[in-house]
Amino acid sequence: MNTKLAQMQADLLQARGLAEPQKILDIIPYSSFIGAQARVENERVLYWLERRASNIGNPSLPAIHGGVIGGFLELSAAIEILYTLDVGQIPKVVDFSLDYLRPGRYKTIYANCTVLRQGKKLVNVTATAWQDDPQTPIATARCHFLIA
Repeated sequence: MNTKLAQMQADLLQARGLAEPQKILDIIPYSSFIGAQARVENERVLYWLERRASNIGNPSLPAIHGGVIGGFLELSAAIEILYTLDVGQIPKVVDFSLDYLRPGRYKTIYANCTVLRQGKKLVNVTATAWQDDPQTPIATARCHFLIA
């Protein structure tokens, strides 16, 4: 086993043991690029994306770029797998379907994820993003990841 993989697996175990999913996000450069963060709240992982000018897609509204929202949901779903399941490698996206429901205004975006099914090689996860009210999502995603 190479040292980079061994270090990543050690970081995953530490993050799970300390209940700090942010430690997993810190491994992935894209998460710091968009400003993704995570913490455990009410025994679930809450993901959020603080407002950041570099994430704006439509400056006239202003609104967060749809690609940033999609990337944030995909990243959150992958972290959910790494944090909640006994997986030692970063899952690979097989299929990702995203529904934009409302504009993502220039303010904090929150997300939560649910692992719907885990097979031997595939995991199905849903991710939901909102801003003011979890009952009024701005986007939802269905994700399939390869874990083997």
